[in-house]
Amino acid sequence: MKSAEIREAFLRFFEEKGHTRVASSSLIPANDPTLLFTNAGMNQFKDCFLGLEKRAYTRATTSQKCVRAGGKHNDLENVGYTARHHTFFEMLGNFSFGDYFKRDAITFAWEFLTSEQWLNLPKEKLWVTVYASDDEAYDIWTKEVGVPTERMIRIGDNKGAPYASDNFWAMGDTGPCGPCTEIFFDHGEHIWGGPPGSPEEDGDRYIEIWNNVFMQFNRTADGVMHALPAPSVDTGMGLERISAVLQHVNSNYEIDLFQRLLDASAKAIGCQNEGQASLKVVADHIRSCGFLIADGVTPSNEGRGYVLRRIIRRACRHGNKLGAKGSFFYQIVAALVAEMGDAFTELKQQQAHIERVLKTEEEQFAKTLEQGLKILEQDLAELKGTVVPGDVVFKLYDTFGFPVDLTGDIARERDLTIDEEGFEREMQAQRERARSASAFGMDYNSVVKVDSDTRFLGYSATNGSGTIIALFKDGAAVSSLAEGEEGVVVLDQTPFYAESGGQVGDSGFLEGPGVRFDVRDTTKAGGAFLHHGIVTKGSLAVDTSVNAEVSAEVRKATALNHSATHLLHAALREVIGEHVQQKGSLVDSQRLRFDFSHFEAIKPDQLRALEDRVNQQIRLNSEVETLETDIETAKAKGAMALFGEKYGDQVRVLTMGDGFSVELCGGTHVSRTGDIGVFKITSEAGVAAGVRRIEAVTGAQALAYLNGAEEQLKEAAQLVKGSRDNLLDKLTAVLERNRQLEKDLEQLKAKAASAAGNDLAASAQEINGVKVLSARIDGADGKALLALVDQLKNKLGSAVILLGGVLDDKVVLVAGVTADLTARFKAGDLMKQAAAAVGGKGGGRPDMAQGGGVDAAALDQALLLAQAFVEKA
Repeated sequence: MKSAEIREAFLRFFEEKGHTRVASSSLIPANDPTLLFTNAGMNQFKDCFLGLEKRAYTRATTSQKCVRAGGKHNDLENVGYTARHHTFFEMLGNFSFGDYFKRDAITFAWEFLTSEQWLNLPKEKLWVTVYASDDEAYDIWTKEVGVPTERMIRIGDNKGAPYASDNFWAMGDTGPCGPCTEIFFDHGEHIWGGPPGSPEEDGDRYIEIWNNVFMQFNRTADGVMHALPAPSVDTGMGLERISAVLQHVNSNYEIDLFQRLLDASAKAIGCQNEGQASLKVVADHIRSCGFLIADGVTPSNEGRGYVLRRIIRRACRHGNKLGAKGSFFYQIVAALVAEMGDAFTELKQQQAHIERVLKTEEEQFAKTLEQGLKILEQDLAELKGTVVPGDVVFKLYDTFGFPVDLTGDIARERDLTIDEEGFEREMQAQRERARSASAFGMDYNSVVKVDSDTRFLGYSATNGSGTIIALFKDGAAVSSLAEGEEGVVVLDQTPFYAESGGQVGDSGFLEGPGVRFDVRDTTKAGGAFLHHGIVTKGSLAVDTSVNAEVSAEVRKATALNHSATHLLHAALREVIGEHVQQKGSLVDSQRLRFDFSHFEAIKPDQLRALEDRVNQQIRLNSEVETLETDIETAKAKGAMALFGEKYGDQVRVLTMGDGFSVELCGGTHVSRTGDIGVFKITSEAGVAAGVRRIEAVTGAQALAYLNGAEEQLKEAAQLVKGSRDNLLDKLTAVLERNRQLEKDLEQLKAKAASAAGNDLAASAQEINGVKVLSARIDGADGKALLALVDQLKNKLGSAVILLGGVLDDKVVLVAGVTADLTARFKAGDLMKQAAAAVGGKGGGRPDMAQGGGVDAAALDQALLLAQAFVEKA
């Protein structure tokens, strides 16, 4: 079976078992600060397992795209050198949220793997592990499924602590956890390796193909295991691994999916596909890079962008090892799209953008390599001994992405070696730092949990009434809140919008007889709306009713900006290009901020076109239409999803301008586009590599902005004694006059320097047969001093010159050496000494150098260094 057929068979099997097929979530985890990337199928269902979110189904099945290349879950260094490590992989999974448990999960897995209708694997090739004390799972396998006891293995706490086992899973130090049962495939005795739990378990003979996690307990901070009221199931099967089994190969890189990517990689590099480890690296990395960029990650020097940059550079290095010339990596994207674009349409939609990002990064890396070579040359020039220190090798690797083997090659050419042990120590320290940075200490039992959902009334009103169903103080549930206490109020229904999709949460107040609670912000926990604030009068108690009043004017102004954001997004794709993707937004009552993918600054005429297009839609005053429907119908209508947002089965589709903008959005909006009034862009700038940001205002804020600009025009006109009508002419005249004055000033400076040069030349001293001139000239800038040194060289014919002065409280220095003396005296060497004496730096060519410093009091002493410099030669 082909990989695509296996994927579809898995999903269809579980659909027939009552599971809902759910699309893969983004590689950027939605609202989950504990993860760098989505690394398992269960990530998108974490809130379901925690009881924070309820969905329309209790059984789900997915083919989840995953990346493990940074933080705690990092396979990067192994990729290309083992049969099964990848930076990107697909995890096939089936999930139960308080529905079925061990018996069904085990029988489902066995049926899919062994029945003739499905994968038809030979049963005698399958081995099973269970957690040592999980007799229930053991009995199901042996007594009901019929797995012989000789192929059953109990795995205990083999990782040095209670419940620390290959067969015990935990979401964190606290929270949901439970035993696992895993299924292994035996490739046969012709391959080295032993069964799980044996000393040879790391071999390639026995390969794990399925893992069933039984979320049975909740572990509290004291280490106690509490039985969960609704135990759940999380399973996973790696698509690449099961494909290797069914295609009768021993390495994931030999499956159909990878063979085509390896061929495309070899063609782009210009080499043969001979199973080289470096070629495997390139074929693996194009998948993770392509999917990460499609999901909104761009190369940068921090966080997710840094990991992406490392993967790209690793692929480039391995391509270079195989003889690649120039940019090659981006050329493989087309093969990736052909291979996986049908299952993951975002690859097709973003192909041009992915290629552009990769090509730009490749070109930048080529320049970085060049810089790294210069640094290496400097370090080797200053090297004492014959061993290049490990920290130098690591600096080149970590800062410049410089290949360690290339550093070694250059060292060998000079009869040097590199300190490999020192490099490994630095690498290990970096890994420890990465692990520490990714060790999120979240206590899942401290998360605010509310069993009931809040019904949102705010689409049609800014006031209403609700019953208090929960109160929290300092994260703990309480029965009441007294006057002066800060806390969180949860209502059964509310008009307050909870922060989501870039729109800030509502503010306002809750009120009842003798009580008032000022709401400062509103957020979500699962389906519950959390009203954050302080009791300003009386006290609140659970099960009492209150009136809820949203700050209507603030909500209205926020809605204007939110609706304008949708129009801007559509206009960007129309004016700039279809590659534009939203990368984040912030919408409040004062302004809107919109981040999007684009690789260059927006041109002034494009900004005007954006404003014109949005304001045109505003003037059309079309009705804003909303539709509640399922996610697939919404996508069929062309609805665009917001970056980083999670969507349930039922979604809200917002349409503006008769189809001009169609997006999925749960926010609050205007009734007609004309309500926005006017739209004005206030700034456009870059915020990250390949990401631009537009800020804009609408309504009253836009009018205030325009009025302010009008006032500035008036003030500017008054300053140049003109009016708004002739302001440009007046400014042009002022600038022309200014240019002429600057020209006149330069001429005066040149005359003054010439006069000074005549006087200074006469003061030159002769030391050891060499004319030496040092002088202090305050108030002159570097340009003037350079011109003066050139003049003095001509006058003196042969000399060493050092001039300095103080300008705006800073020291300016210029040194010069005539051509006949540069073999003996270097202006750059003299400048280093002089600049250091005034607390600064400097350098330059043998004949001319510049520098400066901050210690004006030391200038006179520094100028004396010219004489000492010549005397010591």
